[in-house]
Amino acid sequence: MVNLRLKRCGKKQRAFYRIVAIDLRSRREGRDLRKVAFYDPIKNQTYLNIPVILYFLEHGAQPTGTFQDIEKR
Repeated sequence: MVNLRLKRCGKKQRAFYRIVAIDLRSRREGRDLRKVAFYDPIKNQTYLNIPVILYFLEHGAQPTGTFQDIEKR
């Protein structure tokens, strides 16, 4: 099963997140299937690749709660 969730990147105290399609059993920093979005909470920037996100959602991917909050904004 595939999840859409955040993957932490960056330095200490300067984290940013990639939103990735990843296997449900993988770790947070595990190997992802595809990068679908980008979120920087420090600069308050978000980039969503909508067609790719819709593709994964149509094929049964489950978004996490955090991803859903970012998507609503």
